[in-house]
Amino acid sequence: MFEGFEGGRMPAAFMSAGTSSFTEFLRAVNPELLPGRHLDAAGGVAEHLTPDATTIVALTFPGGVLLAGDRRATQGNVIANRDMDKLYRTDEFSAVAIAGAAGIGVELARLYQVELEHYEKLEGRSLSLEGKANKLAQMVRGNLGMAMQGFVVIPLLVGFDEVTEEGRVFSYDAVGGRYEEQRYHSIGSGSVFAKGSIKKLYRDDLDETTAIKVALESLYDAADEDSATGGPDLHRGIFPLVDVITEDGHRRISTEEVARLATEVVQGRAVHPDGPTARLD
Repeated sequence: MFEGFEGGRMPAAFMSAGTSSFTEFLRAVNPELLPGRHLDAAGGVAEHLTPDATTIVALTFPGGVLLAGDRRATQGNVIANRDMDKLYRTDEFSAVAIAGAAGIGVELARLYQVELEHYEKLEGRSLSLEGKANKLAQMVRGNLGMAMQGFVVIPLLVGFDEVTEEGRVFSYDAVGGRYEEQRYHSIGSGSVFAKGSIKKLYRDDLDETTAIKVALESLYDAADEDSATGGPDLHRGIFPLVDVITEDGHRRISTEEVARLATEVVQGRAVHPDGPTARLD
């Protein structure tokens, strides 16, 4: 995996104590393996040549937080993938989703998973949720060079804070700015439509099932207005992915449960194409 083993000797980085950051270790040993570095030689590759991932929503509810995403990736005006997974469990109490340049986003999410595991193994404890949010900001900032070439990746981090015992949502910009969102947020090309949909349906007393349905309604609204966002595909059996994090940890909602709720949303739109305008029960 690693290059540069001259004379059969391991690089000095392997022998020193270093830091608890796997990203810094990788940068010292083999920086070519960092997200997007293999694209440096391509220079100004047109953005439309790379698949883009859209749309992600997140919302909190009493005792937890929810992360949901559509499955479509586009390449210009072409659907590049119909069943992409944009949600990643990063540890027991956090998850991240990506929008933007799909290839770099997937690499970033997977490296972030390793980063948190590496820290926990070396330090004997996991990072606080604030620490996880700050670490991801540093990694996004490390992609600034690729972002300037058009390969922008925007993550959305959610987690359950074991100290405050509540779900929290963190958003980022292309240069690594980190922002804590209140109650809900969305990213991706359909985000403005999804966020507007959540705004009219959100309540502070949502239970988990209703929160999932609110997320599905918002993704449907995004797909209704944004061609890069994929709605529920009943014929192919492709539905949005939903992750929930509570004090019991991370879990992915089963395909059967999401399919059941998504089918209810589609059937409801057959009667009211613009969707619900009052509280969901």
